[in-house]
Amino acid sequence: MGHLSLTARAVSVSYGGRAVLRDVSIKVDAGSRTALLGANGSGKTTLLRVLSGALRPDAGEVHVGPDLLRHNRAGLIAHRQRVQLVLQDPDDQLFAADVTRDVSFGPLNLRLAEDEVRSRVDEALDVLGLQEMAQRPTHQLSFGQRKRVAIAGAVAMRPCLLLLDEPTAGLDATGVDEMLTALQRLEEWGTTVVLSTHDVDFALAWATQVAVVDDGRVHQGQPHALLGDTELLARARLRSPWVLELASRLGTRGTGEPPRDLESLVALLTDRAPSVPAV
Repeated sequence: MGHLSLTARAVSVSYGGRAVLRDVSIKVDAGSRTALLGANGSGKTTLLRVLSGALRPDAGEVHVGPDLLRHNRAGLIAHRQRVQLVLQDPDDQLFAADVTRDVSFGPLNLRLAEDEVRSRVDEALDVLGLQEMAQRPTHQLSFGQRKRVAIAGAVAMRPCLLLLDEPTAGLDATGVDEMLTALQRLEEWGTTVVLSTHDVDFALAWATQVAVVDDGRVHQGQPHALLGDTELLARARLRSPWVLELASRLGTRGTGEPPRDLESLVALLTDRAPSVPAV
């Protein structure tokens, strides 16, 4: 699996005369964790579809590494072996009778040898923690399990870049934990992940770079910089991450590395706490 960047340059998309994306440029560095944030209808899914090749923009271009995405049959086949998109609703992508057959679908369409297909399926099930469910009917799985099966189907294609549309939406706390474990395994496996989310707290804790969609434009940068920009978040109809809000109210902002989650905030407060002299 290669390590390649994914870049959109000057992309514009309109639906029915309404501009959804306006001259958008974004770069996903190889090995990064990118969170795409914005309100409902802001254009997050549209941007993911453009990056995946599923939607041809009105203007602009997409590159994987140095290679331009070409919207012809050969170009799209080549692109989708490098970049895979998993939709928000897993039932839009699951249709086989059981987990193994569903995950096998993509590799079989590549006309790979049976041993190669089996190897890819086993790898994908292992990465997503689904080995024990390999023979389970997909309709008997929980919503979170079905989401992981849909991701496994994409992983079996061995893409270097994986685009996930709202992977934690609709999950309970256990499902979110399982998804976080899956994301960690994907990173260890060498997959670069881009995901859309409304969860600013998750984005701050997980991402190495964030992109906020606001009025058809995309603002990209470091998590603390963008998620600490209250004016940008207000325009994008997002709230500030609670850990940054609390750190600000406690007067710990600007005193070193900003906290990303509860553990880092506790560590910061512990370091700042006055020592109590021994009696």
